[in-house]
Amino acid sequence: MQPTQPASGGGLGAVFAKHPRGWITAAAAVAFVLLGTGAVFAGAAVGKTTTTATAPDSPNAVTSPSASPTPTARPTPTALAAPTKLRTCSIAGLAASRNLGKLGASVINATSGEVLFDRAGGTGVAPASVTKVLTAAAALSILGPDYRFSTTVYVGATPGQIVLVGGGDPTLSALPAGQQSVYANAPKLSELAAKVLSAMNDQPITSIVLDSTMWDPSAADTWDPSVPMTERTQGFLPYVTALMVDGDRANPRVLTSPRSLDPVAAAGAAFVSALGLDPKKVDVSKGKAASTANQLGQVQSQPLSTLIGQMMPVSDNTLAELMARVSSVKAGNGGGMASIAPTIQTAIAAYGIDTAGLVARDGSGESNLDAIPPAMMAKFMVLVLGGTKNLKIIYDSLPVAGVSGSLAKRFTGASSIARGAITAKSGYILTAFTLAGVVRAKDGTTLTVAFFAEGRLSPSAAYTALDALAAGVFTCGNNVANN
Repeated sequence: MQPTQPASGGGLGAVFAKHPRGWITAAAAVAFVLLGTGAVFAGAAVGKTTTTATAPDSPNAVTSPSASPTPTARPTPTALAAPTKLRTCSIAGLAASRNLGKLGASVINATSGEVLFDRAGGTGVAPASVTKVLTAAAALSILGPDYRFSTTVYVGATPGQIVLVGGGDPTLSALPAGQQSVYANAPKLSELAAKVLSAMNDQPITSIVLDSTMWDPSAADTWDPSVPMTERTQGFLPYVTALMVDGDRANPRVLTSPRSLDPVAAAGAAFVSALGLDPKKVDVSKGKAASTANQLGQVQSQPLSTLIGQMMPVSDNTLAELMARVSSVKAGNGGGMASIAPTIQTAIAAYGIDTAGLVARDGSGESNLDAIPPAMMAKFMVLVLGGTKNLKIIYDSLPVAGVSGSLAKRFTGASSIARGAITAKSGYILTAFTLAGVVRAKDGTTLTVAFFAEGRLSPSAAYTALDALAAGVFTCGNNVANN
């Protein structure tokens, strides 16, 4: 069957036959428009003409072509943004655990610098002992890895008087030779006493002045009121003075041991004993050594690099506070409590880190008024991982999940998949549980993380939730989704 065709009496021919005049008129109009348009285009091609003020019909009239108009450049489209990888591995449920309270979090690809996961990352949060990472970094920058804390004895102002001057060394130990305190290979008070007795050449010692004036020795500057006093009585932190022995611990062999009401006086009593003197026959007072006094003896701590290795795994608050104070003194800020913040802020900024939101009220993180934005901490951990400006010393000292330090007994159960793959600093105060460090993920990606959980939470539940979140990052790797 053929396709159906239109009838012979229809179509355009029939219409034209009925209205010939209308079609002729319309055709003429179309021709005019087309011809006119061509003329316009032609005129545009040769340009406009302009005349002088002389009348057009004057024999003096002159016409001249105007300059051809410059065509407007067509807008160039901006370069298209590079495509973003669609990530599908979610840790949002882990981050939303009620056992993490109010969470601030940041996950960064350590190689590309890309932020993969963020929860209020730009807001400062109490970091607890994660603060010690910045304290150690500031000390490395200001003091240097080879710096040693010194304790020195000088000749006093009167015959038979000596002055014991503290240099901020909490590791100086009163234990007998051959016995170790919590600080391995610490300098001994007995060694210092032997040097002094030899230098005195049998001259009797009748008085001892205790000098703790490396920074303000007043009681008001030795303890941050935002830190509960139970931290001292339970043994987590002493009054922060420039002169002390064994970190002012009642038991020098134990990290957490009750501290005294007067570390300086306790150090003086220990020194009298080390000298073999009768405390009833020696006058002991507090004062200051003369700037021109002759030195009788000195002992020094292990280098700062070693002390960081002793501080970080067990989160020693005492070492952290003394590092912060001495760093302040050496930076020219005086060493007082109020000087810690500008000292650490300036030192961290020198590493190229934006310190907006950073509040370093102390060196240990014991204060709930400290604040670090998680995003800032995760970025700084990239530098720690890379070993920038001696920061490898810090990285090498950090606990490893399920293996060492404060993380040795963590990352159990389902989170055990990340054991050995996470190197991080943990933290805990009454109102915050924290974790910041490096995750070497299952897919081979290296990530840095900072997780700060705020709230009065159950310690065991909070630790478990933090470990699960970090293990989730380990599992997802570069596929962590920010949803």
